[in-house]
Amino acid sequence: MDLSNLKPAQGSVKNQGKRIGRGQGSGKGGTATRGHKGAKSRSGYSKKIGFEGGQMPLQRRVPKFGFTNINRKEYQGINLDVIQQLVDDKKIKDTFDFDIILSLGLARKHEMVKILGRGELKTKLKVSAHKFTSTALKAIEAAGGEVITM
Repeated sequence: MDLSNLKPAQGSVKNQGKRIGRGQGSGKGGTATRGHKGAKSRSGYSKKIGFEGGQMPLQRRVPKFGFTNINRKEYQGINLDVIQQLVDDKKIKDTFDFDIILSLGLARKHEMVKILGRGELKTKLKVSAHKFTSTALKAIEAAGGEVITM
C-alpha cells in the first residue's frame, strides 16, 4: 500500500453530482443548465396538471354532456340467489343482517345495501337491509321470511 492506491472506505463517500449555478468557473453557471428564457427557466415554475404547452388541453377539448345528481344514493346490490347460496354453504342460518353482510365481504361499512330479486329463496330468513325491490320482498315473504328495512 502506498499513496497512489489510497481510497476512502466502501460506501463512505457519496457522489454529490454536478454543482449547478455556482459561477462561471464551474462550467455550469449563467443559465444553470436551464436554457434561455421561458417559463422553465424561471424560479418557482411548476407545470399545472393537464397543461399541454399552451395547446387546448384534452379536458377542455372533449365535449361535456349529461347531468350528475349530487343527491344520488348508491346501493350495493345483493341478489336472492347469492343469499340462497350462502344458506346452502351454511354460512348463514336464520338471519341475514348488516353485520353478516360486512363479515362476508358483500358490502363495506359505509355502503347501503339493496336486496334484489334475481333467483329464488327457499329458506325462511329474517333479512334486514336499507332497501328491497318489490320482487325480492315478495319472494322473501313467500318463503315465510321477515323483511326489516334499516
